[in-house]
Amino acid sequence: MQTLLGRTAVLILLLALPSLFIALVTAPRYGWGLFSIAILGVLAYHVHNLQQLRRWLKQPQWQTMPHGWGASWEEVFAALYQIMRSQWETRNELTEANDRLQQAAAAMPDGVIILDEYDRIEWCNVHAEQHLGLHREQDYGQSVAHLLRHPLFSQYLRTKDYGEPLSIRAPHNKEMSLSIQLVPFGQTRKLLISRDITKLEQVESMRRDFVANVSHEMRTPLTVVGGFLETMVEMENYDPQQSQHHLKLMLDQTQRMQRLVEDLLTLSRLEDNQNPLLEEYVDMPALMRRLVTEAESLSRGRHKILLEMDNTLCLKGNQHELMSACGNLISNAVRYTPEEGVITVRWIGGKDQSALFSVSDTGEGIAPEHIPRLTERFYRVDRGRSRETGGTGLGLAIVKHVLSRHQSHLQIQSTLGKGSTFAAEFPAGRVQLCREESAA
Repeated sequence: MQTLLGRTAVLILLLALPSLFIALVTAPRYGWGLFSIAILGVLAYHVHNLQQLRRWLKQPQWQTMPHGWGASWEEVFAALYQIMRSQWETRNELTEANDRLQQAAAAMPDGVIILDEYDRIEWCNVHAEQHLGLHREQDYGQSVAHLLRHPLFSQYLRTKDYGEPLSIRAPHNKEMSLSIQLVPFGQTRKLLISRDITKLEQVESMRRDFVANVSHEMRTPLTVVGGFLETMVEMENYDPQQSQHHLKLMLDQTQRMQRLVEDLLTLSRLEDNQNPLLEEYVDMPALMRRLVTEAESLSRGRHKILLEMDNTLCLKGNQHELMSACGNLISNAVRYTPEEGVITVRWIGGKDQSALFSVSDTGEGIAPEHIPRLTERFYRVDRGRSRETGGTGLGLAIVKHVLSRHQSHLQIQSTLGKGSTFAAEFPAGRVQLCREESAA
C-alpha cells in the first residue's frame, strides 16, 4: 500500500508539473486551474479503481477479479488475483479431502460420530444412525449425552477414561449389543465409534455353552466308570456276575465318551476353513441301500422302513461326509420313532435338475419353537430320551456343516403327533448321471 501511495504521488507530480509549467508560460492566469484539473483527473483515476476494488470485495471471486488500468493498479489486481486463486484452490482441495473423508467414514461398517468440544454432534454416518437411533439432520448440534441416555455412557463421558470401549445395549433395539469408544483428536474434538458386537457375544455365549455341555457330557460317564473302578479295587472277593455287570456298564459309558470325542473331532474338521472338500464320484443309490440296511439292523424289526429312489442320480461330493450326514438323519428317525412307525427314505430328482434327499417318519413330531435351534451343538428337545438312545447332541450340527460344504442346507418340517421330515436339496451342479454298473 505504501508502494501504491508513493507511486501515486510520483504520478501526480509527473502529470501535474509539466501541465503547471506549460500553463504558467503560456497562460499565467489559468495555470493554477489547469494544474487543479490534472490533479483531479489523477484522483478520479484512482477513485475509479478503488470503486472496482470495493465492489469486488463485497463478493470476492477470483474469476471476476477487475482489471486495473495503469501499472500500479494492474500489479495490485494481479497480486490479489494470485492470492485469491491460491486460496480457492486450497479451499477446493480441503473440500475434496473432507468429502473423501466423509465418504470413507460413511462406508465403514462401524458407526462414526464427530463431536465438538462440548460433545455436540457435528456429523455422523448411516451406521451411527442405525446403531444409536440418531437422525443426522435433526440431531445436528445436539449434545450426544442428551440423545444417548444410558447411565454407563453418561459415566463414561464424565470420567473421560477412554482407554477401553464400553459395551451397552442399543437404545432402540435391546437385542443388539454395541461396543462404544471415544477417541479424542485435534485440540478439542472427539470421534465416537460404535460397533455391532451382537454376533461376537452370541459366539462367546455358544463357546461357554459348548464348554459347559462337553464338561457335563463327559462328567457322567467318567463318574460311572470311576465309581465302578473304585468299588472293584476295594472289593476283596469279586462276584463274577456282578463284576460282569459293572464291566458292561463301564464299556457302555466308555463307548459313549468315544462317540462324543469322535463327533467333536468330526465337527472340528468340518468347521476348519483350511480343510477343503475332497470331491469324488459318489454312488448315491448304493449309499442309500447301505444306509437303509444299517437302519433296519438298528430298528430290529420295530419299524417299517421304505426306500424311494431314482437309480440314475449320483453326486459329486465327499462320500464319507455324505454318509455321515445322511446316516445321522436316518438313525435319528429310527431312534425317535415309536414301534410300528413308518420311516421313508427318499433319493429323487428335484427342481431344475437338482436332487433331493429326505427322511420322513411318523414319530411324535417337534414343537415349532425347537426347530430353529435343532442344529445347535448339544441342543436336545428331550435330553433324557436322547441319552437313552445313545445320541451325543452333535449329529444335526454335523449334518448342517456337511450340507453347507455341498452347497445345500437342512430343511425341517414337523407336526406334533404326526411326524417330521428332514430334507436337503443338492444343486444341479453337483448332480451326475450314475454309471451303468452303479445303477445296476
